Amino acid sequence: MLRSATRVDSLLPVPRPRRQNPWSSTGEVLVWILFAVLLFPAGFAGYAVGHYTSLGKPSATVVHTVTAAGSTSAGTTTSAATTTSSATTTSSGGGGGGNAAAGKAVFAANGCASCHTFKPAGANGTIGPDLDKAPAADAKANNNMALAAFVKESIVNPDAYIAKGFSKGLMPTDFGSKLSSSQVNDLVAFIVSGSS
Repeated sequence: MLRSATRVDSLLPVPRPRRQNPWSSTGEVLVWILFAVLLFPAGFAGYAVGHYTSLGKPSATVVHTVTAAGSTSAGTTTSAATTTSSATTTSSGGGGGGNAAAGKAVFAANGCASCHTFKPAGANGTIGPDLDKAPAADAKANNNMALAAFVKESIVNPDAYIAKGFSKGLMPTDFGSKLSSSQVNDLVAFIVSGSS
């Protein structure tokens, strides 16, 4: 048997692999390393700053400062309290009793009307719950809590119960320290007297 011998010269030439410039591939590697070295710490720092600066704070805080026309000081509260004294309400379950007429002045002086709808105050705000209807329904939904106690808790600690359709952090949380206990009780009496 005879094998045919192939000549080595008759084979097609195989192109030699083209050598890349060693500086371009090294430069490309260094760019990618620099990118990774800078990107990952920057991303982590952004996450940490964004995550840890919001601890203990509500996710969205809205603060509305409203000055009612004609009322500049607590003098409005005093004159309103002297005008009508027949609307005193004692409340069971933590209301502490208060003067509804004085509560109307507290309601106006603290900008409650800018966020809440409440017919006795002539208010039509839409940011917070409708105080004509919501307190009674929400007090029942919150373990059948007494209305006056529920309203007081909603003023002093507004995030304790969040009404359906509203989010935590909408109402300022400093009314418990900003208002005196008699002002809180007057405000509770005013809201309870007008809620259905």
